Amino acid sequence: MATTAKRAEGTETLEIRRTIPAPRERVFDAWTQAKELNRWSAPPPMTPTAEVDLRVGGRYRIVMRSPDGTEHRVVGVYRTIDRPSRLVYTWKWEESPMPDSVVTVEFHERGKQTEVVLRHEGLTDPGSRDRHEHGWNGCLDNLVTIMNR
Repeated sequence: MATTAKRAEGTETLEIRRTIPAPRERVFDAWTQAKELNRWSAPPPMTPTAEVDLRVGGRYRIVMRSPDGTEHRVVGVYRTIDRPSRLVYTWKWEESPMPDSVVTVEFHERGKQTEVVLRHEGLTDPGSRDRHEHGWNGCLDNLVTIMNR
């Protein structure tokens, strides 16, 4: 797991690389099907519930619920769907005045495994970048766990 962050044109960019123990098509499906997203797309101890309209211009929504019932909701629009190699979508917290950011996920075949390269661009400041890094790493830990089952 290599993580890098850089500053570009007044916004923060986060990049995370992770090897997932599953074929590329399976990992892509885990990223694009609500049933699969419901298993991994919130950092512990939160539980996710996802809605997905997987088409360019289609929307998604993920509600992340903490054990105390607090909800954090993220929404966005799919910009690029290139199964099984690339996915690009906007990212916006419903409860936040922050502008949309953009997530690009590349899926690289590595034998029987998949290297995921996640780039989250347009984060507003280093604190936001750090919180998203923590969240994405928690989600990716969940994804690795479910792919090992």
